[in-house]
Amino acid sequence: MLTKTGSKKTLGGMTVLLAAALTLSACGDSKSSGDSKELTKVSQVTNWFAEPEHGGQYAALDKNFYKDAGLDMTIQSGGPGISSTQIVAGGKAEFGMGQADEILLARQNGIPLVAIAATFQKNPQGIMFHKGQFKDIKELNGNKIFVGSGVVFWEYLKKAYNLDKVTEMKYTGSLANFVADPKAATQIYITSEPFSMQQEGVDVDYFLNYDLGYKQYGNVLYTTEDFLKKHPDTVKAYVEASIKGWDYYKDHSEEINKVMQEKNPDLKLEAMAYGAKAQEPLVYGGDAETHGVGYMSKDIWSGLQAQLVEMGLLKDAEPIEDVFTNEYLPGTGK
Repeated sequence: MLTKTGSKKTLGGMTVLLAAALTLSACGDSKSSGDSKELTKVSQVTNWFAEPEHGGQYAALDKNFYKDAGLDMTIQSGGPGISSTQIVAGGKAEFGMGQADEILLARQNGIPLVAIAATFQKNPQGIMFHKGQFKDIKELNGNKIFVGSGVVFWEYLKKAYNLDKVTEMKYTGSLANFVADPKAATQIYITSEPFSMQQEGVDVDYFLNYDLGYKQYGNVLYTTEDFLKKHPDTVKAYVEASIKGWDYYKDHSEEINKVMQEKNPDLKLEAMAYGAKAQEPLVYGGDAETHGVGYMSKDIWSGLQAQLVEMGLLKDAEPIEDVFTNEYLPGTGK
């Protein structure tokens, strides 16, 4: 049973980011004729195949929110071996989607990305275990965990909770070995794998990494410093249309899930419905309740940056204002 977890929940090629420090060329100013006006041709690349975690993006496309904002939008799906970071860095797409720590690490490696909205206020990455097996993360000591090599959140958890007696097993994307070992744990997205286990009759529970102290935004929308500087109006249009899509998806997930299933027929509608429901508090809760979907706080970004510096994964703490901006969110007036 192969799940989406394998590539998406790791840093998805961060180890080769140095090789991806390509010329940052913007490719999105070409025009195509719309029904009543010329549209700016742009594209975005997600971090996996179409799924509820991308619901707002596909809603914006299907409901013509991008078109209404003057954009001729193409959505490229991510997948195994596909790095949105490299694609955006190389000018093959204007906008990308990834985790907050990916953006900080990319910048250190010479790829000046800028976060322009955070889909998830709380990242849905977590640690799943058989129900009743653990009450505290520290109880993982003496047991196995299936986790990807070099996964940043796991490096943090090991250090923060002294998890020095955990046997690390290679994560392959399959949950079969986890199911066979009632004392094992595995990395997951809480919006998907628990449903897979439910379908198989396996009772599970999980820790959300965010609640364990690794507080980072999830499915962050980003572009390059160069594109942001040269095309602020296009960025503004993209962000506003995307947020409008997420506002629409909240109450119309069933409709948009059918649209996404056309792009990803292997993901069943039942699984999509579960994911849409599970992610609601992560997308629309927290700061999004008062500031709207996509909002990012300086405290969260600074805290994550400090953790990466402490772990030795970042050499320096650059001015955090260079890393993210809320200025293109709806209602900011930029």
